[in-house]
Amino acid sequence: MQNMFIGKGNLGSSPELKRLTGKNGDFVVATMRVMFARWGQNAEGAVEQVGGFWREVEIYGEKAEACAKHLRKGARVLVIGEEREFMAKDEDGNEVQVIKVSADDVALQLSRIESITFAPARSREEATA
Repeated sequence: MQNMFIGKGNLGSSPELKRLTGKNGDFVVATMRVMFARWGQNAEGAVEQVGGFWREVEIYGEKAEACAKHLRKGARVLVIGEEREFMAKDEDGNEVQVIKVSADDVALQLSRIESITFAPARSREEATA
C-alpha cells in the first residue's frame, strides 16, 4: 500500500451498494461518506474538535455487502485502506482534485454506545395476558 490510511470517523449517510460489471465479471461496491474529526486541546486544557475532513470511502465484495447491511448514517467506523488522488470535473466543467479511500476494512466502533438496556424476560402468564 503506497498511501496507507487509518482513521476513525462517522458516516454522513448510509452506505450505497452498487452491482457493477467489469473485465473480470460482476462485483459489488459500497460507497459511503465519512467525516474524520481532528481533536485538540483548548486554552483550558479540555479536549475539543478543532477541525476535520470528509472522505468518500469505497469497499468491495462481501465486505461491501456487510457494510450496506449493518452500517447506517451516524455510525462510528474505523477505516483502513489506501488514499487515492485523481482529477475530475465538477458541475461547471472545472478540473478538481478528488481524494477517495479504497478501503480494505471498515469496522463498526462500539465505543459510542453508552448503555444498552434489555427488557426483563416475561413469564408465560404475562405473555398470554
